[in-house]
Amino acid sequence: MSFYRDFNDKLAIEAWTTARRAPYETIQVRQLSPTVGAEIGGVDLSKDLSDAQFAEIRRALDENLAIVFRDQEISKEDHKRFARRFGKGLHRHELAATRFRHDGPFDPEFLSWKTDRDSRFTAGDGWHPDVSCDPSPIAVSLLRVTKAPPLGGDTAFANMYLAYEFLSDPIKQLLDGLTAIHDGSLAWTAGYGAKPDPGKTYPQSEHPVVVMHPRTGRKFLYVNASFTSHIVQLTRKESDALLQFLFRHVEGQLALQARVHWQPNSLLVWDNWASQHHAVWDYYPEERWGERVSVVTGEIPQARLGLSEAAE
Repeated sequence: MSFYRDFNDKLAIEAWTTARRAPYETIQVRQLSPTVGAEIGGVDLSKDLSDAQFAEIRRALDENLAIVFRDQEISKEDHKRFARRFGKGLHRHELAATRFRHDGPFDPEFLSWKTDRDSRFTAGDGWHPDVSCDPSPIAVSLLRVTKAPPLGGDTAFANMYLAYEFLSDPIKQLLDGLTAIHDGSLAWTAGYGAKPDPGKTYPQSEHPVVVMHPRTGRKFLYVNASFTSHIVQLTRKESDALLQFLFRHVEGQLALQARVHWQPNSLLVWDNWASQHHAVWDYYPEERWGERVSVVTGEIPQARLGLSEAAE
């Protein structure tokens, strides 16, 4: 009889936490947990940032996956200006499902919502990356909560690099080379009861189950319970069993996770490829309002890890 080989997670955490990180010169970085999340200080986002300071912010995001800036009194234009530093353009939330309650004229570059006693659902109440159903999924998201409840309403994050590294080598070999369908109707119709505008459909895309991050060169797990419907190369029963295992793997591994507590004038930024997040709805019937801007880079997950590379 032998022991189960369940020490991969400890070795992966050790490798993650002992990896050399260069010191920062223009910002302060305080980690929220050993594996994901950090608070950033020494930055005023209402002003233009120098290239040197933004480069350190970008490195802090690569190293921590989710970073929060406190005490930032910024306008909507400041929010957008900072977002544009991360990529080619801003995601446009033009589908009916993304038109949550908001004030003022509809701006497709903002996803705005208000959750209160009358809400049937709240945006993001489940583990997911944002709109992984898109052919070129959002790379970075930037969120402000403009009205927080007196207690609760945290945003939780999970490190998907480590979600992959925690797995045994045989399971990694099984996953490398597989692709999965990400279906917008799974989240918006089945999850929220929303229907697309007349004549339109929700996006559906095929992405690798394991992706190589173009910035860090590290592999991460890229399936999620909100958008991923099935693995293409497997039978229905095999796909359901494997996906449910992976979903529970992300949900149940507390060592992968951290929670960001909201304070007034905070801006939260996350790597939407290599992390998943969950808006915790534990504050009913209190209100929580927010607005998000997201960045697209034009990259497609298939181009980051081709099947021929995964099979080697």
